[in-house]
Amino acid sequence: MNIDPARLRTLQTRLLWGLLLAPALLWLIGLIVLPHVELALLSLRVRIAPRVYEPSLAQYRTFFEEPLYWHTFVRTAVMSVIATALTLLLAFPIAWTIAKVARGRMRALLFVLCLIPFWVSETVRTLGWMILLRESGVLPQVLAALGLTAVPVELLYRDTTILVGLVYTSLLFMVVPLIGALDTLDDSLIEAAYDLGGSGLTILRDIVIPHAAPGITAGCIVVFMLTLGNYLTPTLLGGKNSLWFTEQIYTQFITRFNWEQGAAFGFLLLVLSTAIVWLGLKLAGQKFGDVMRRA
Repeated sequence: MNIDPARLRTLQTRLLWGLLLAPALLWLIGLIVLPHVELALLSLRVRIAPRVYEPSLAQYRTFFEEPLYWHTFVRTAVMSVIATALTLLLAFPIAWTIAKVARGRMRALLFVLCLIPFWVSETVRTLGWMILLRESGVLPQVLAALGLTAVPVELLYRDTTILVGLVYTSLLFMVVPLIGALDTLDDSLIEAAYDLGGSGLTILRDIVIPHAAPGITAGCIVVFMLTLGNYLTPTLLGGKNSLWFTEQIYTQFITRFNWEQGAAFGFLLLVLSTAIVWLGLKLAGQKFGDVMRRA
């Protein structure tokens, strides 16, 4: 049987792409899609006897009827949005300096300085903040020695402390896409804008930010999702009063062994992150595919 060479090449190309994509597809389906499907199914049942279940929305009714759960859910979303905004405000001048101001070795050095804290685990970094901010830690002792406080004060277990930890742990994930976006900005556009009488604020608003919008959106998506799903930093820096929603999920799964309620909470967190990312894309006027190419 004669086979058209062009068709044979097409089949070989498709087979090659299939082999190359197979590991990624297996990872995507096995570790992301199937667990989320199982999470949704778990959340839609209730245990009526040992190993006996029936379909129910009781887990979601519990969430809406219990003020603590609802308050924690909203608080986590608001704090995550604030942490993302603060990370952007801090990361933008850093990325601008690395992409447009620094040159040669200085540029590489600045980027390495941003990267160094991430050479150690998040646990070690968070414990470092605890050592720095606790009542007997470095910063309270320095404040007392300078006479700014009468005695060393406890700086842990505050909302501000949680935000500091979240921004610190997420900074690199905002800096990298911003550098990628700002690198492609032609310096001659900025020079021309200055020559035409544009102010720094006008150039930032009309040229720099629109050009960097995909990088800004990509960084905000990554940072927001990492912050929203963070468990370690809010728990350690915020203590038992951190009121972070991932802690509620952990409690239901690990402490109470109530997998159905934990699955409902996890699915609600997934819906929240998806909704806010979609809203952010709409407000920024960006397409998801374009943004992910910048991430």
